[in-house]
Amino acid sequence: MNVEVEFPPNVLAAECPSRAVLKHLTSQWGVLVMLALQDGTLRFSGLRRRVGGVSERMLAQTLQALEGDGLVLRVAHPVVPPHVDYSLTALGVEAAERVGALTGWIEANLAEILAARGEA
Repeated sequence: MNVEVEFPPNVLAAECPSRAVLKHLTSQWGVLVMLALQDGTLRFSGLRRRVGGVSERMLAQTLQALEGDGLVLRVAHPVVPPHVDYSLTALGVEAAERVGALTGWIEANLAEILAARGEA
């Protein structure tokens, strides 16, 4: 589905919708959900276990936002009890690779970052 944008995307412009996507994708939980889903499809409970420290409410909100942006696919299976799977869309895979590069850089430079904070 292609949607025409009324103006050139510019994340620095206050009115640009790209800011909402940036907020969803780069929030603490957004980044961690994207990284967790890089390894494959997970159910809600598995995702919650994988992303340490996230509450059910925050995980649900994060998944809804990422799904709304077309980055996460939610598949509800018609069974009892309910079974819902979450996975990355093609767009989500691309975004997760970029987020993964940033988190990889952070991990590779963590000692220097902590030293700059005076925590090493």
